[in-house]
Amino acid sequence: MTHEALRRTLRGELLEPGSAAYDAARVVWNGMIDRRPALIARCRNAGDVIASVNHARTYELGIAVRSGGHNVAGYAVSDGGLMIDMSLMNAVRVTPRLDRAYVEGGATWSDVDAATTPFGRATPGGLISTTGVAGLTLSGGIGWLRGTHGLSCDNLIAADLVTASGDLIHASETENPDLLWALKGGGGNFGIVVNFEFRLHPIADEIMFCVPAYPEEHAREILLQWRDYMAMAPDEVSGLAEFSTIPTDPDYPEETWGRRVLALATVYNGPVEEGERVTQPLRSLGEPLLDFSGRMPYRVLQSIYDGLFPKGRDRCYWKSTYLSGLDDAVIGEITRRLAQRPSEMTFASIWKFGGAVQRVAADTTAFGDRSMPFMLSLDAIWSKPTDDDANIGWVRDFWCDMQPYSTGRLYLNFPGLGEDDNLVRDAFGAETYPRLQEVKSIYDPDNLFRMNQNILPQ
Repeated sequence: MTHEALRRTLRGELLEPGSAAYDAARVVWNGMIDRRPALIARCRNAGDVIASVNHARTYELGIAVRSGGHNVAGYAVSDGGLMIDMSLMNAVRVTPRLDRAYVEGGATWSDVDAATTPFGRATPGGLISTTGVAGLTLSGGIGWLRGTHGLSCDNLIAADLVTASGDLIHASETENPDLLWALKGGGGNFGIVVNFEFRLHPIADEIMFCVPAYPEEHAREILLQWRDYMAMAPDEVSGLAEFSTIPTDPDYPEETWGRRVLALATVYNGPVEEGERVTQPLRSLGEPLLDFSGRMPYRVLQSIYDGLFPKGRDRCYWKSTYLSGLDDAVIGEITRRLAQRPSEMTFASIWKFGGAVQRVAADTTAFGDRSMPFMLSLDAIWSKPTDDDANIGWVRDFWCDMQPYSTGRLYLNFPGLGEDDNLVRDAFGAETYPRLQEVKSIYDPDNLFRMNQNILPQ
């Protein structure tokens, strides 16, 4: 099989095993993922993407698409196929009216924030700035601004996409609206997005980030108070309750090293003085072990977690479930199970939903129903392959035991490793999944794009 025709066509570069940059290019965020593509096409424009898709279809090569490479399941890289690396396509353009941003398909959220925040504008991203815009948005996009502005996908106005047939098409409310609907939560099933158009919103020079960290031995009583506070909080408040362990790091007081904590990470998207006042109760629910609260620019906030999740270093298995409520029994079960976590590197978070997220009708986006009040995310992280079974088993058992308290759905950016054949169908629900199948059958009837949270054509 010759690939010289593709190499000559690309404005970018084509890497094969043995190429100088090959090993670096195939590394993704989850250190468990060690796959070797037959080819890596590092694309510079839509023409490169089209040529790569056509080549893969002609030679029956499986396609994996990488933007930020942050998907925990490692869908950005596959063994023996063609990896389409979008990372060189990372330009961001803000319109003169400051109401729109055009974002190339390989951009990360740090690229977006660097372009928009100097103008006092932002669109909802995630929590880690090195995350790819494409992967986060196409499966929903839960971040700090969700209370006031919804999910990333709620702010997607239009997109340009390369289909399985190698065509470049536009999706908007007036052109291929079925495709735009599907891109708002349906994942990378329908093609490769080479350009996103996002709605921008004003963002203050500084916002309040409230992060008291309480000793985990008091987690149950703290969570009860946090739940009641969040039930009454205004839309400007978006937050999560996060279990973790203070690392052995000179950035933290030595007497806190190795202590397990519950941090109430909360953003107030509004006047910073008001934010300090509104979030103050979260800082006095007990005696915090540490308090990381303070005012900061949104762009700094977006990168504050980056150092905790370095690319390719750690082994990770993350799985989520939407909770139908957070009563006393659920809180008791969560705190009990988290006390048994096998790795001190693990994070686990309870995310509160409300505000703009829940005001979007279920049939408006492929993300579907928004009625779930909470999400539980179990983010197992460890360093040694010999600990794989213990950590993965702990997450799976915990997740299964939480299903009586779940809506039955989950967030597809934290899916585990796709071990359940019904996982994607259940994640979307009985009404949304068949509609997604119809769209898939139109734009990718042969399921060329299947290295993802896959939706089967009808």
